Amino acid sequence: MAERELWTGQPPGSNPFALPRGPLGRAAGWVLAVTNRAQNAEVLRAAGVAGCRRVLEVGHGPGVLVRMLAEVPGLSVTGVDPSPEMVAMARRRNAAAVRAGRVRLHRGTAADTGEPDAAFDLVLSVNTVAMWPYLDPGMAEFHRVLRPGGRAVITWHRFPESFRLTPEQLARVEEAMALRFGAARRRMLPGSVVFEAVKEARAVPGGSARAVQGA
Repeated sequence: MAERELWTGQPPGSNPFALPRGPLGRAAGWVLAVTNRAQNAEVLRAAGVAGCRRVLEVGHGPGVLVRMLAEVPGLSVTGVDPSPEMVAMARRRNAAAVRAGRVRLHRGTAADTGEPDAAFDLVLSVNTVAMWPYLDPGMAEFHRVLRPGGRAVITWHRFPESFRLTPEQLARVEEAMALRFGAARRRMLPGSVVFEAVKEARAVPGGSARAVQGA
């Protein structure tokens, strides 16, 4: 049975960086490490980790942002990625922090991080949202693993133009986040579109996955 197309309407294999595998996957990881470095730094500044103790990055790729996060004093960093090649590459890049217990990395997806409820102050995902099969399960998982008052930050490329999401697709991401969190905010950085939401102390009822998947 063929895999379902992504929520964007693209086939699952349309983006070579979505699930890097084998030698080509490792090469893709090196490309990502170079091309996304400035964007990772931009998102880190914008996300604001002051006051955070535990951060989860979903879709950490080669581990560049994980390394930046691990350099913040007092911050415990967890990363998940569906690609075993990317997990291995990120562990090598962050070997000292992994040995020191400041960084944990394992396989996982936006819809299934494998992490406990209410465990994180901040959940970050940089340049992965267009690769999700569905929007709602990822948003529900982000909401689940955040503590009350915790923040979700999801970003996507503004450039190059070939990577951009359409205005309608950007609206769907914002709507899916608001559906789970009760409200969402979109803002523009030089290289990224940023979607942000806060988990309120009072649980916000989530809509069914079908409401977003069928949109």
